[in-house]
This record gives sequence, C-alpha cells and structure tokens, in this order.
Amino acid sequence: MRGMKNRSLFYLPALALAGGLFASSAARADDAATAPVKALDDGLIATMKAASAGQDFQTRYTALAPIVENAYNFPVVTQNSVGFLWSTLPAAQQTELINLFTQFTIASYVSQFDNYNGQTISILPGEKPLGSKEIIATKLEPADVEIDYVVENTTAGWKIDDVLLNGTISQVAVHASDFSSLVKSGDASQLISALQAKIKKLQGG
Repeated sequence: MRGMKNRSLFYLPALALAGGLFASSAARADDAATAPVKALDDGLIATMKAASAGQDFQTRYTALAPIVENAYNFPVVTQNSVGFLWSTLPAAQQTELINLFTQFTIASYVSQFDNYNGQTISILPGEKPLGSKEIIATKLEPADVEIDYVVENTTAGWKIDDVLLNGTISQVAVHASDFSSLVKSGDASQLISALQAKIKKLQGG
C-alpha cells in the first residue's frame, strides 16, 4: 500500500491552580480535535489487518463505513469538492452526491489500505491552527508518508473536512479540479454517473 510573572508569593497557589485548569482544558480540546483522526487511523490499521487475514472487500467496507462516516463532515466535503456550482444543483442531486461521495471515500480507503505488514499511523505533536480549524498531522510508517487532516468543530463535534497529502496537496482541491468538467449549472448527472462507476470499480477490485 498502497504536533506572568508572579507579583507575590500570595498569587502562586491561585495561579498554579488556574494554570492546571487551563492546561487541562487545553488538553481536552486537543483530544477532541484529534479524536476523529485517531479513530480513522485505528480503523485503517484494522482494515489492513482484516485484508491480510483474508476478509473480503464488502466485510471490510461494512466495518470501516461507520468510522469514516463519523470522522468526516461529508456534506461540507462534498460541497467544497463540487465547487461554486453546488448551490445551483437540485436538492435531490445534492443528497445523492453526498451519499455517493461518502461511499466513494470509504471504498477508496478499503481498496488502498489492503495489506498489513506492521504499518503504524501516528499523530504528530502540535496541532496547527487554520482560522477556526486545526490541522492534525499524521505519519504512515514505514512508508514515511505524511497525511494531514483539516478538522473543524461542528455542532456534532470535531470533523474532518479536508485531507492534505504530504502537508500541501488538498484532496478537496484535487477533486474540485477533477469534477469541474462533470458538473453544469443545475445538473450533476455526469458526476453522479462517474462516481457510481468509480465505486463499482473499487468494489470489484
């Protein structure tokens, strides 16, 4: 396969307590931001192990699906991947695209993470702020591949809304480029057909 100076001793206990509370709150925030990425990483390792143990594609897909669906904000990912014509599409096509893009993402993971040879995926220390979002960096070893996830705190908790390969290449931007010729104002039928074909091919492989 395929990161005040104290003005008097009187303030020390209070400041120490406050500092502990702030540190605890920061740790909880960091844990919450990395949670979807950690769950996804664990799911991908389990998927590779299952493939090496002989589990078929559909069994692995079924096991990984709820993990990926919970980790990603697929409505936002799909909208950004389609681009500026998203708002012109009928609601039924928007819903179908979200469903298909979810299936396509899961099937891609199952297809690519298909062999376990002791690989590990670790979260690198130090989240990087990106406006209201955070970038969570991970590394796949021994391939030495860095995969960074852009996460945002939504009403349903922290969710992934983009992936940066080697820290720079936006998966959403790549999809937007690939999909641009398949979407017309008010019509995404070509993109729907293309995604259906890609999913079928991945499942068959």
